[in-house]
Amino acid sequence: MKAIPLARTKELRDDGSIIEIVIWELPRPLPPSRHRYKYRLYFGERGQPRVRYDNERGKGDHRHIAGAEVEYAFVSIEKLLDDFEQDIENWSAT
Repeated sequence: MKAIPLARTKELRDDGSIIEIVIWELPRPLPPSRHRYKYRLYFGERGQPRVRYDNERGKGDHRHIAGAEVEYAFVSIEKLLDDFEQDIENWSAT
């Protein structure tokens, strides 16, 4: 099985911000992650990320909020998208 693209969207908002979501299903987990997804979720402006979720080999699931990187406990794609949306709402409310 090859990697299967599950989602790829990019939204340019009227305020100049960008939301981009890229999700792939992999044939096997990307260590140290235990799930079979590779993802990159981005909210920010050009060159100024505000919220970013991603996972990479050797680093695992994590998110960046205003430049600070913290581990992320991946549960499911649905929860990932909900958490990302909530972080965008929280950022926009400040």
